[in-house]
Amino acid sequence: MRFASFTLNGKATWGLATDKGLHPVTAGLAARFPTLRAAIAADALAEVSSALAGTTAAVSLDDADYLPLIPDPDKILCIGLNYEAHRIEGGWPVVEHPTIFLRLPNSQIGHNQPMIRPKVSETLDFEAELAVVIGQGGRYISEADAMAHVAGYACYNEGSVREWQRHTQQFTPGKNFIGTGAFGPCLVTPDEIDNLGDLVMEARLNGEVVQHTKFDDLIFPIPRLINYISTFTELVPGDVIVTGTPGGVGGRRQPPLWMKPGDEIVIDIEKIGKLVNPVVAES
Repeated sequence: MRFASFTLNGKATWGLATDKGLHPVTAGLAARFPTLRAAIAADALAEVSSALAGTTAAVSLDDADYLPLIPDPDKILCIGLNYEAHRIEGGWPVVEHPTIFLRLPNSQIGHNQPMIRPKVSETLDFEAELAVVIGQGGRYISEADAMAHVAGYACYNEGSVREWQRHTQQFTPGKNFIGTGAFGPCLVTPDEIDNLGDLVMEARLNGEVVQHTKFDDLIFPIPRLINYISTFTELVPGDVIVTGTPGGVGGRRQPPLWMKPGDEIVIDIEKIGKLVNPVVAES
């Protein structure tokens, strides 16, 4: 099953994504589940999929006005330095626990929406990442049970303003500029994925491959992340864990490779989707 959040006739909605396009929730479903997050919390994705499967798509996948997949998450937890190649290229030490920072919902954009290079910096960097959306919440979730708490997966571009990220040892400012976190286009439920570790993720800047990895290269895999995070906070349905970026980021290249206005950045994850965003300058 695949689902998306989007606007239709100027109003925010969500629905089922199929090869025929996007099928918005009906009035009755929208009254019960006004957002994708609400349907996840009610464990109603299968019900919604069944109800919408025979409906007519309202808009094609190419023409839709996408919103961030989960526009209203309670938490966006981002994992830093979670691929060995990225750890090595940055000269970071081996650590026993994941590096975690928070991203704010208002920094997010949807598929095909412009990533905004802020007027205060030219160091806007790309970060191809897999986003994990929590279905069943909880505390102290064991690694053995963790994957049962996953509602699905999506692409994420954790756009980073490196200059501001490096002002201090705290990452937060450089990770939260408006219009820098691209999320989508669709939530893909776990039943669509046979073996997550075998999947390939790429970032392509203006058609050139700049990042390429498989998820079996994660230092801290998804069950470990869910276990660790749920120990210090309560995970709730719709929470987003952005699992880290592989090597090849622009800021570690010589010379650095920054995204600039007029560029197009694509995050492509096998069996999960393709997230495309143009880059514009802040007005």
